[in-house]
Amino acid sequence: MEGPSVPAAERTLDVLEAFRAAQRPLSLSELARLARIPVSTCHGLVRTLERRGILYYPTQRETYPTRKLFDIAREIDANDPIARRLGPLLIPLRDATNETVILGMRQGDAVLYLLVLDSPQIVRYTARAGEYKPLHSSSIGKVLLGVMTDEALDAWLAGRDLPRVTEKTITSARRLKRELEESRRRGYYVTRGENVTDVMAIAAPALAGSVQLAVAIAGPLHRMEPAERKYVARLAETVRAIEEHPGG
Repeated sequence: MEGPSVPAAERTLDVLEAFRAAQRPLSLSELARLARIPVSTCHGLVRTLERRGILYYPTQRETYPTRKLFDIAREIDANDPIARRLGPLLIPLRDATNETVILGMRQGDAVLYLLVLDSPQIVRYTARAGEYKPLHSSSIGKVLLGVMTDEALDAWLAGRDLPRVTEKTITSARRLKRELEESRRRGYYVTRGENVTDVMAIAAPALAGSVQLAVAIAGPLHRMEPAERKYVARLAETVRAIEEHPGG
């Protein structure tokens, strides 16, 4: 995502991401190194987060987040207007396919994953809610391009660079448009190793009230390809359930 950012907010999130990566208490110097920020800046952030009850010191030299972050996140999640409400409708799809199921929407010129239900299998496609993916190389992205009017799609494609993510990524605007037109006609969109090598995803549009969403099933190519027809039918059932859900 492009646009202005607030350095203090970026650095605070970098600190929290450092704890997630390390999975243990960290000293100030370790935290500064992992978050890639100056020690003096890191010290100020740590003291601020400590005063707000976000960090504590389990040892004399090391700090770690308190449960306050979890409690805040849990309360926010409980009131999510889309993902929380539609999550129960996606569980049967994940259980029926045994593959990862994703709910996403467009945010600017990217796909934002709102909800990810992981496959229970050891070998699986993995992602996190809050991740951004390219529009042109992800199945949900193709859906969100495909629902645009022809005029809007032409304007979006005009002179746009379509970066190569893998060797199978479609980087030609003409070829991408042809595929989107074909996908519209058949009612679902597919990627085969275009965003993640050896991963196939099948996606379809879903309207929740006035909000344009997309649902995808993603997994290893060798499992997804033989089951494509069956998964498309299951996906269509889930989309109908979302669009018929009370309250949109």
